[in-house]
Amino acid sequence: MKAVGEDGPTGAGALGSGRLDPATPRMRILFVNFEYPPLGGGGGVINELLAEELARRHEVAVLTSRAFGLAADEVRDRVRILRVPVLFRRQEAVGNLPAMAAYMGLGALLGRHLLGDFRPDVINTHFVLPSGPVGDRLARWFRVPNVLSLHSGDLYDPSKWTSPHRHPLLRRWVRSLLLRADAFVGQSSDTLERARRLYVPDQQGLRILLGIRPPPEGLAARVAYGFSEQDVLLITIGRLIPRKAVDQLVRVVARLGLPRVHLLVIGGGPLAGQLAALARDAGVGDRVHLLGHVSERDKFGLLRMADVLCSTSQHEGFGLSYLEAMACGRPLITYDNGGQKDFLADGETGFLVPLNDLELFVARCRVLVESQELRARMGAESLRRARELSIEACARQYESIFARLIGDGRQL
Repeated sequence: MKAVGEDGPTGAGALGSGRLDPATPRMRILFVNFEYPPLGGGGGVINELLAEELARRHEVAVLTSRAFGLAADEVRDRVRILRVPVLFRRQEAVGNLPAMAAYMGLGALLGRHLLGDFRPDVINTHFVLPSGPVGDRLARWFRVPNVLSLHSGDLYDPSKWTSPHRHPLLRRWVRSLLLRADAFVGQSSDTLERARRLYVPDQQGLRILLGIRPPPEGLAARVAYGFSEQDVLLITIGRLIPRKAVDQLVRVVARLGLPRVHLLVIGGGPLAGQLAALARDAGVGDRVHLLGHVSERDKFGLLRMADVLCSTSQHEGFGLSYLEAMACGRPLITYDNGGQKDFLADGETGFLVPLNDLELFVARCRVLVESQELRARMGAESLRRARELSIEACARQYESIFARLIGDGRQL
């Protein structure tokens, strides 16, 4: 792969109008992603937003995995979704190694059959593992360029012993897939830096910051959830897995010692029972509310109802939930380890705290809990910055890369 810097159309400042370029020829775009909603987390969500936006002007298909009775072939919001069956998945929110292995083994083989007469002009593969081998094989089969999108967790996850950066064989495999791709994209400076440091020191990659649609209107009613206007509501969003470290937020609520402070937890996962038990043992079982999965409309209604988004995630390649909270005008408190540093600013959009400095995290929470004026000021700055990051801008930058690769014979 030819090394490319970040001063081209994928730089942070080159958002433009965000609209797709009407001069770009119509393309047939195939996305390859192990997870696509309703399966998975933020990586699938951003893929869905990107696919639907590009489908406004292009012919778009997604090759993903199938479980829980999902259709093998369906069209949703102009995007054709093709699913390879995996038999071992146990939860919608979280994948497992057997399901990933099944997708890697069957994805390219069955994918060619499922695609039928759809012949892509370009492939965009999301996650170097487990999707990378499937996208790579299909790109070579169809003889089309392959753009590999990195979501960070596929490169580096400090909470997993299976993280590729810990294993020499996996590191070599990831490196080979990065080098075989016609271009690779990171959604943050942090992701690209880890790709260079851990895998391909001689490659730059391209940065495209993620984006979202304007959130739906609506505010959840506090009374419907049993809260008063005097309560201060902290909220967090994400799968209940070790990397998210939601147990730290439970301890934050306990250390604050303020009966009017509640924590709303949106998302499901294998640690739900442990978190409920921890909250009871810490004496805050009545102030930690595990809401599980909610609809998109309800999620944004809850974000607007809440006062502060908090996250103790050990690492985020970007942090889509941060951007969602910003779009609802909410201040944020999180650690300074990850891609969020590209768009969050300590003391302006909220607070960035050194990783696992729980004492300072509690202190920063207390500052925002006690100052409604500060929450309003930081929330307004969050909203201003969120408006600069749209899915339209993200899609236009991808569209530009795809068109250049197709037009230039896979030389970007």
